[in-house]
Amino acid sequence: MVTSPPKPTVGTSASKKMLKETILTPRFYTTDFETAANLDLSRQDTELQAMLAEMRADYNRHHFVRNESFNQTWDHITGEARQAFIDYLERSCVSEFSGFLLFKELSRKLKARSPLLSEMFSLMARDEARHAGFLNKSMGDFGCTMDLGHLTKNRTYTFFPIEWVIYTVYLSEKIGYWRYIIIYRHLEKHPENQFYPLFHFFESWCQDENRHGDIFKALLRSQPKLWKTWQSRLWSRFFLLSVFVTHTLTVHERTNFYDFLGLDATEFDAEVIRKTNETAARAFPSVLNTEHPEFFHRLHLCSDLNLQMSEIDRSTQPKWLKALRKLPLQMAIVGHFLQLYLIKPIDAEALRETVR
Repeated sequence: MVTSPPKPTVGTSASKKMLKETILTPRFYTTDFETAANLDLSRQDTELQAMLAEMRADYNRHHFVRNESFNQTWDHITGEARQAFIDYLERSCVSEFSGFLLFKELSRKLKARSPLLSEMFSLMARDEARHAGFLNKSMGDFGCTMDLGHLTKNRTYTFFPIEWVIYTVYLSEKIGYWRYIIIYRHLEKHPENQFYPLFHFFESWCQDENRHGDIFKALLRSQPKLWKTWQSRLWSRFFLLSVFVTHTLTVHERTNFYDFLGLDATEFDAEVIRKTNETAARAFPSVLNTEHPEFFHRLHLCSDLNLQMSEIDRSTQPKWLKALRKLPLQMAIVGHFLQLYLIKPIDAEALRETVR
């Protein structure tokens, strides 16, 4: 619940927070740096050079500075509201920090082989580090921070081919853009729900996300095999669906957070997915039919099953029994995923040709 604020005081100490692993926790990735270094970028050189100039300009360099609005305590935000917001900050911080580590390593490994890409990834790493640091300071306002040094050394890194990285990071940045801008525009109309000053920064935040997404769009379109083949059509749909299922599950796990913002979690989830799918049609050869009557119905069934698994996880039963009870639920989610994947997709290439 949110009550009247006490007199502001500054300087509360923050404890280090360890990351609790779940299937929806943001992953840390590594990739094939040799293949990345050999990418032929000539088809999108003009676009990439223009975006590199934008990144060098660093239009948001003065935007992520904590101001006097943070100089108070936040003890008046309590109970479910407080925990939901901390969970949101934690997930967002880990996601941004994961991007920073991947981009930084790509920049380092490509420095001698692909100077343009190396600088581009270095500048994107700068943005991600800025975001992660800002979020971590916000967590400090609530009495905890992420131990990012420990996280770097003790996380398991998942290997993705560079082609998969391009698909997934593009989607991650674009869905991030829509999440931030939708929340920002909603709170502009409903300032009574602005319970913490972080949300004032979301407009600048989403500009970074959008710019990063455009860079990965150029990388994707520079590689014909990522948009001109039948395999690319299958992969596009797979990664879109994976991101959308994860988004739906995550949003509905944290409905309290959206309630406190005055947003309906289900409507927010649907708007983010529709907008991201529309945006992806500018880059991907094939996108999902989000207007199919089965689409959101099956996504919501996946969410219901995931919430049932969360209930099992919170029980005091032995791990083996929890795993056994969750197995049919997990299989049901896979079944819905396959049914969603088999819905006839939208040919984005044909759509673009029609628009022209």
